[in-house]
Parts: sequence; structure tokens; C-alpha cells
Amino acid sequence: MQFGIRNWWISDYIAIYANESATLTLECLKESQVVVFNAQKLNGIFNLFPEFEPFQRNLLERHVVSLHRRILNQLQLTASERYDLFLEQYPDIEQYTRNYHIASYLGITQESLSRVRVEKANL
Repeated sequence: MQFGIRNWWISDYIAIYANESATLTLECLKESQVVVFNAQKLNGIFNLFPEFEPFQRNLLERHVVSLHRRILNQLQLTASERYDLFLEQYPDIEQYTRNYHIASYLGITQESLSRVRVEKANL
């Protein structure tokens, strides 16, 4: 669903803000820092450190924009165009991740990903 690169946060926002059990899993492909919290703990952090709330709001805004773009790209772009955009957004990630991660993110099969790569190599 999402790749988190250096200085990015990934979260199950439905779990936090709808007060539901998490449904997403996180797979760390490199050494990572993982912070576990729920909405109650997050509100406690906001009370202790009010300056953190604008930071969190900025993260949420970036997240919403990113998801909105991703949805539109899935609807409007070809697999090849989505792959180009993926490489632009995550230039070095292919060396850390498996093909099925990339194919899943792009909404295509691994075979389709291979075809797209072959087409790009032949251009």
C-alpha cells in the first residue's frame, strides 16, 4: 500500500483515528525505528508537547495528498507510466525490495512488471 523512505512515517490511520484494531501490517526492509501508539497515547503526546500537533497535521496532510495522487494515478495512468513515476518517487528502493512488493504497489502482476521493464530496456 505504501513505501516509507527515510524520514517518512507509516501508520494505520484508520486504527488510530477510528479507534479500531489495526488491519495493516508493516514489513521493514531495512533497519527501522518503530513506534507503537494508539489515539489515546497520541492525544497524551499532544497534551505534553503541543508543538507536535502541527507536525502531525503536516504528516497527515502529506499522507492524504500522497494517497489521493496514488488513487488518481491508478485510474488514469498506464502500468508503464505508474512504474516511471514509482522510479521517480523512490529512485533507490528497487535494490531493497522484492518484485512482488513493487508489482503490488503498482496494482499489476509480477509478470506485467517484468514486461514493463523489458519494454523500458528496449526503448
